[in-house]
Amino acid sequence: MAWIGAVAVVVPLASVGLSRLKVAAPNVERSTLWIESVKRGPMVRQVRGLGTLVPEEILWVAPLTEGRIERILVRPGTPVRAGTVILELSNPEAEQAALDAEFQLRQAEAQLKDLRIQLQKDYLNQKAEAARLLSEYNQAKLTAERDEGLFKAGLLVEIRYKISRLAADQLLERYQIEKERMAFSSQASEAQLDNQQARLDQLRGMLELKRKQVEALHVRAGADGVLQQLAFEVGQRVSAGTALAKVAQPLRLKAELKIPETQAKDVQYGQKCEIDTRNGIIPGRVIRIDPAVREGTVTVDAKLEGPLPQGARPDLSVDGTIELERLADVVYVGRPASGQPNSVVGLFKLENGGKSAVRVPVKLGRSSVSVIEVLDGVRPGDQVVLSDMSAWDAYDRIDLK
Repeated sequence: MAWIGAVAVVVPLASVGLSRLKVAAPNVERSTLWIESVKRGPMVRQVRGLGTLVPEEILWVAPLTEGRIERILVRPGTPVRAGTVILELSNPEAEQAALDAEFQLRQAEAQLKDLRIQLQKDYLNQKAEAARLLSEYNQAKLTAERDEGLFKAGLLVEIRYKISRLAADQLLERYQIEKERMAFSSQASEAQLDNQQARLDQLRGMLELKRKQVEALHVRAGADGVLQQLAFEVGQRVSAGTALAKVAQPLRLKAELKIPETQAKDVQYGQKCEIDTRNGIIPGRVIRIDPAVREGTVTVDAKLEGPLPQGARPDLSVDGTIELERLADVVYVGRPASGQPNSVVGLFKLENGGKSAVRVPVKLGRSSVSVIEVLDGVRPGDQVVLSDMSAWDAYDRIDLK
């Protein structure tokens, strides 16, 4: 009975004691963990994004008229000048239209020449008529003056004198009318010539346009650079304004970076950046921020402010880092695997000379590419584990070996 009573007392006490014991801390290899010390001092906030080098200016080459591609003279990757013919088109309708316009122009020029001759002829006829009337008027005037002298001398009847004077006055009036006709005729001739000249100018402009359309069948680069893209092949028919090729200047490039939308809110115009081409780092500056979000990223253009390293070319993959701001005196630590800006996370802080680590809540603030601000939870000099510790979420303490 005594033994039974002792067992009845000891077993419950042992159960209570065992329930109060802490779970044994797991052993973790220290060499597998990423451990850093909390620091205090200046901190540079940065964001990083992948991107490509793209030309600052791109010229899309398009024909002025439709046609069928007959020959391709230059292939992508070839340096070109502004007048370099990239490809040749054919368009019989455009060539026939140019010939018709040239024929109409020549016909109009002949009509203008004929009109000038006809108007000159009419003017000379009117001038001759005016001269004849002037001559007849002078003769009639002399006759009237003679008859006036005879009438005053009593050698001629009055009626004859009046008839002579009337004839002279009529000829003078006809001469004055003919002079006015000549003046109006001259003005009318100028109007006719101006009208014909305007039609001639219109046809000359039309011919020039048709010739340009024919000349445009020889599609030229339009700018110095490198032919980047050619979208069509021989035999295809293209319409006017179709983008046939892309010409870019390979020495004038910019970086087009894709920044995560959660980090792009702090990016501003004019901020400094560094573009890593894997063959050198080029300093730059932000010149454009796309207002739209595409696939979770914001496109940021950076102007390159240094010489291009060897091998830099359009569409080259680059890694860009944009400097957001410089913080003079803050507490910071390496960015943990699960740490987000302005959040509270649980980090393992080393203790007992680094033989163990205990989980503590840490309040984080502003972040950068590789470091993050610490607002509360640890102090400068503390060592914390920044590795992914999700495998030990059930433990608040670990032993390091």
